[in-house]
Amino acid sequence: MIENNNGAAAAFHSHVFLGEGHEKSERKTWAVIWLCGIMMVAEIIGGLLFGSIALVADGLHMSTHAGALLLAALAYTYARKHANNPAFTFGTGKLGDLAGFTSAIVLAMIALLIGYESVSRIFAPVPIHFAEAIPIACLGLAVNVASAWLLSSGGHHHHGHGHAHEGHDHDESHEIATAAGTVLLEVFEDGVPPRFRLRAATGPVLMAQASSIETLRPDGTRQLFAMQDKGGFLESCDEIPEPHAFTAVMRIGEQNYPVVFEEHEHAQGSTARDNNMRAAVIHVMADAAVSVFVIVGLLLARAFGWLWMDPLAGIIGACVIASWSYGLIRDTGTILLDMNPDKGMANKLREAVEAEGDTLADLHLWRLGPGHLGAIISVITRHAREAEYYRARLARFRSLSHLTIEVSHRS
Repeated sequence: MIENNNGAAAAFHSHVFLGEGHEKSERKTWAVIWLCGIMMVAEIIGGLLFGSIALVADGLHMSTHAGALLLAALAYTYARKHANNPAFTFGTGKLGDLAGFTSAIVLAMIALLIGYESVSRIFAPVPIHFAEAIPIACLGLAVNVASAWLLSSGGHHHHGHGHAHEGHDHDESHEIATAAGTVLLEVFEDGVPPRFRLRAATGPVLMAQASSIETLRPDGTRQLFAMQDKGGFLESCDEIPEPHAFTAVMRIGEQNYPVVFEEHEHAQGSTARDNNMRAAVIHVMADAAVSVFVIVGLLLARAFGWLWMDPLAGIIGACVIASWSYGLIRDTGTILLDMNPDKGMANKLREAVEAEGDTLADLHLWRLGPGHLGAIISVITRHAREAEYYRARLARFRSLSHLTIEVSHRS
């Protein structure tokens, strides 16, 4: 039997797999395009008015820069507008990866052109107008630094709730009403080994000797945690072992207060990365890196007469751009080919399914968009279990945005 998503509700399941902060990234990319466009027009007009062909050339170069960013902006806009279009079987989340792949190809071509021109100038040097070239390179660097700042500002997003630890997200603090007042219980692990923390929200301050916590895990394992006074809050003496999925029975005085803690797995690293924004940032960073190398090369060439420093700087810049381009092509290419994006997640899915004696016969795991994974799972079982049973077991994998389960029964 094959069931999709949430049983009867599957027909209404959303196929919007856009990354977190999609619209904000879209706005930032358009803002950088406007910045580059204004600089392009100013440089071309200024070059024509003052007779500087170098300034005109840099303005034309800025137009190619804006064009590359335009690809990213259009991908954001198109993906957003067509996110609910049923023609896209698995949504438009991969449009950013397609745009990133295309941008990487353009970057590779730029690296080849810069490398070719630089090598040519080593064998056939050309006169350098230092008075114009150096200020223009500095202006280009300033524009690229501003662009990189606009694109990367506010780029960090916190996923889930609570304190993240090695790809896990835990529940927020639990507020518990007790006879001594309301208390807050949480698993605290912000830069420290995970421990229980208990603090008073209302009522008198709790005493360490009056409180303890015992965890009961799904396999029946129990562990008692003594609490110590840390001045303003209580903290467990012992660390909490992984996984952090259990019922915590808090004891205050003669009363017990059970609290359920759940642990959720989220996509991490490259699985959650927005490759469209990454490509846009790499474009401006590559341009900024070339500007730095050019400035250094020009300064050394003017100071010591080393004209070969200018093409050498170009070769170094071309190598840096080629390296970034290769990484972007590799990462986006694997996504476009639906390769397994997270082997660690695949192993955890297998462990979760086979934990009670069932067999995971087949598993397909692929990326639908930034932070969104799709999975098709085939299970062989000897028990009277249906798809919803396994769906409940896999509910902690929050990045599984589209899940299809096939269950085969064997006697």
